[in-house]
Amino acid sequence: MADKEKKTITTYNMVLIAVSAALITICSWITIPIGPVPFTLQTLGILAVLMTIGGKRGTIAILVYLLLGLVGVPVFAGFKGGAASLLGPTGGFLVGFILSGALYFILEKFVFKRLMTTTPRRMLFGIVNSLIFEVVLYTVGVIWFMTVYAAKTGPIGLGAVMEMCVIPFIIPDIVKLIVAVLIGERAGRVVKPD
Repeated sequence: MADKEKKTITTYNMVLIAVSAALITICSWITIPIGPVPFTLQTLGILAVLMTIGGKRGTIAILVYLLLGLVGVPVFAGFKGGAASLLGPTGGFLVGFILSGALYFILEKFVFKRLMTTTPRRMLFGIVNSLIFEVVLYTVGVIWFMTVYAAKTGPIGLGAVMEMCVIPFIIPDIVKLIVAVLIGERAGRVVKPD
């Protein structure tokens, strides 16, 4: 009986992870090209996934999404896939997703878990952890962009990169963050804990 229940939970987790990777993909395809870094709903999808199914399963879903893209499945913005997408100037934002997701999981597991006892506290956790997620994502993305861009075309200043890769996205990302918290709080109630 215990083995059957364990297998069911494992199957349940695999389905959650697969559906979450598909959701991230769909959100990636919703794109507005505004420069070298397109505006997508990718971060909305990722944050909603992390808050709905939890940091551990959410980070695995991000990893599945990235591995699909790495092997050439067109899951990234603009229906792109392959190693070139990860190795290009904006690849740091993709790589940053996995690092940010792992940090989200660590904070969820070891810092915030005991504090998430009420809906307002869970929402506050979602906002704080999502802000940390965004800071890590921007940091990795900007450093990667500067490095790859400099190798291909020559040095570029931090201010120029911030104007291209961060400043236009701050307000939309705050809106996406708030929407993700609302989705995660509601949808997370119907998902079995890991």
